Amino acid sequence: MVFEQDIERAVRILRAGGLVAFPTETVYGLGADASNPEAVKKIFAAKGRPHDHPLIVHIADAVQLANWAHEIPPAAGKLAKKFWPGPLTIILRRSAQVSDRVTGGQDTVALRVPSHPVAQALLRAFGGGIAAPSANRFGRVSATTAEHVRGEFGAAVDCVLDGGAADVGIESTIVDLSGGKPTLLRPGWITAQQLQEVLGEPLAAPDAASPRAPGTLAKHYAPQTPLLLMEADLLLELAASLTRQGKRVAALARFALRPLLPGLVWIAAPTDASSYAHDLYNNLRQLDDAKCDTILVEAPPQDAAWFAIRDRLLRAATGESVADDT
Repeated sequence: MVFEQDIERAVRILRAGGLVAFPTETVYGLGADASNPEAVKKIFAAKGRPHDHPLIVHIADAVQLANWAHEIPPAAGKLAKKFWPGPLTIILRRSAQVSDRVTGGQDTVALRVPSHPVAQALLRAFGGGIAAPSANRFGRVSATTAEHVRGEFGAAVDCVLDGGAADVGIESTIVDLSGGKPTLLRPGWITAQQLQEVLGEPLAAPDAASPRAPGTLAKHYAPQTPLLLMEADLLLELAASLTRQGKRVAALARFALRPLLPGLVWIAAPTDASSYAHDLYNNLRQLDDAKCDTILVEAPPQDAAWFAIRDRLLRAATGESVADDT
């Protein structure tokens, strides 16, 4: 539980240039004063994050957009009215005072208004923007509890506000409004169809001219244990093959029944998309902690409700192949 004195302490740390981890409805963020380039620099050092990889600036409400964005098109107002506070990040043309450290040197800035009550209390007490990527080492599995953050960073973070487990469990949807057409850069719990209904036009696909955005590298959200994504029948077949070779296997399955195999760590994941997303990163962390030779994940459906989940798992599995382990 977070008390008023915890918020006050976190605000003091932010104003002094320190790092504060805090909950949002999506995942936990590792935050610094977005107007303090030296404080923002500490985020990159703690995460091991490339300096050209932009950060999301969290603000208390849409009124603060003008402090960070040079151009605010009508589409931004429509999306903000419908989805903020909530799991949507909007990319706009940055204002002159926004630091290159926040934007990765780009002329755009990513902004969002989180809905988690602790995040809201922190932002309103702080009064400014908080730059905050997910609170995990760069490219690894995101943190959805305060325990995940403490285990990952220890004393490298000055303050961790414990707001319980994140409600959504996967990162925000990112839509770019800085160019000619609204463009979906990262899928999230707010779907493309929902965005298009509000905008009244289709979303474009990103191209070479699109801004770089958080969480869009080919390999991301990955546990340290190699992860393979496959259909249920192949998962069972490969698990049996690998255990016969004396390897330890971890598995995340939705419908496949657990086989009686030695050295098998098994998690039965929820079968609905909302619960699956909520538990996803916690499940991946548990399987990673089992120190097996490989993690096998049953592929989720390809329908729209599972699109963001599938995106995260495909990135987590990038660079691995079934052929490498058989």
